[in-house]
Amino acid sequence: MTAMPEVNPRTADTGPILLRADADGVATLTLNRPAARNALSQALMAALHEQIEEIADDRGVKVVVIAGAGPAFCAGHDLKEMRANPGREAYERLFRQCSRLMLAITKLPKPVIAKVHGIATAAGCQLVATCDLAVAAEDARFATPGVNIGLFCSTPMVALSRAVGRKAAMELLLTGDLIPAAEAMRIGLVNRVVPAEALDRDTTALARRIADKSPLVLSIGKEAFYRQTEMGLKDAYDYASEVMTRNMLARDAEEGIDAFLQKRPPEWQGR
Repeated sequence: MTAMPEVNPRTADTGPILLRADADGVATLTLNRPAARNALSQALMAALHEQIEEIADDRGVKVVVIAGAGPAFCAGHDLKEMRANPGREAYERLFRQCSRLMLAITKLPKPVIAKVHGIATAAGCQLVATCDLAVAAEDARFATPGVNIGLFCSTPMVALSRAVGRKAAMELLLTGDLIPAAEAMRIGLVNRVVPAEALDRDTTALARRIADKSPLVLSIGKEAFYRQTEMGLKDAYDYASEVMTRNMLARDAEEGIDAFLQKRPPEWQGR
């Protein structure tokens, strides 16, 4: 597929609502509604979901990066759009759509990295928590502020409570307070915090380091990680043992071990 044009995430203000740029096995998806702080409209969620599904079958993509154009990563749901179409059916449809998107990111057989600057609030914070990894600029801030406007962040709670400890998640959800990037890293919401000017470079370096691994092994590992977290301890070990056995029988495991023993770079075949 032809890549969408690249974008400077801090200056873009027009064009498609979602941009895609592929390079060196990494697909960067940039939310491109800067005037709305990249609020997750129904159209933007649909576009992001469509790209996630396309990437699932794209053998050229090993890792996905999700970024935001303009001054923010993502301010959550589009409240103006929500209030313009009130009613149970509309709200149920919207939150089902959002939940399907988050599940698609989790089920994507390729690692997904959030590249965060500015604010990531409500469903934007949910998006960060849903991604497998997150790199944040020092100026990034995070919150689940629904409680401040009479709307508890219940769907963001699902991802948040699985990414950080219970006490930290509850404090965010109950207070609605913004926390700085350093605090987000301390509680485990993001993996690392970097200077704003290094955000692109460091996120790309992390993505490419992961993209160098066997795509089969990345797929096996991501699926196993999320499945075992929902199991009891014994079931998790039984499942992980079966996964390890299946992995050992793969050609890439044979190649990786042989390459290590022979002190040479592996040549992954994806099988």
